[in-house]
Amino acid sequence: MSQLPQISDAEFEVMHIIWREGPLNTNDIIARLAGKRDWSPKTIQTMLSRLEKKGVVQHEKDGRIFVYEACIPEWRYLQAEGQTFLNRFFDGTPRQMVVRYLDQNDLSLEELDELQAILERKREQVGEP
Repeated sequence: MSQLPQISDAEFEVMHIIWREGPLNTNDIIARLAGKRDWSPKTIQTMLSRLEKKGVVQHEKDGRIFVYEACIPEWRYLQAEGQTFLNRFFDGTPRQMVVRYLDQNDLSLEELDELQAILERKREQVGEP
């Protein structure tokens, strides 16, 4: 997988909206963030500009309004970030992460049953020819 650009937590919040609801114009993005963050419209426009320079979004002009859409699908970005997290903290293996999480957290029987079902489905997939 090719290296994806790093985006800040704030930029990720902007991307989250674009991934979920895009393409969106600048005013729509600002309106959706207004209830969540105390960012000025200029700050949001700056983040959109940075994201575009990083190749994460692109815009088309619709009259005097810019309409933004993602260049990278959310699943691809999350997959890359997940692998980076595993590499950085758990030597690249999910087993170490899961074991540490289970050791440090109390899970209900319902949550454990859910995890068991996920593992069983994955085992069946791996066992298929």
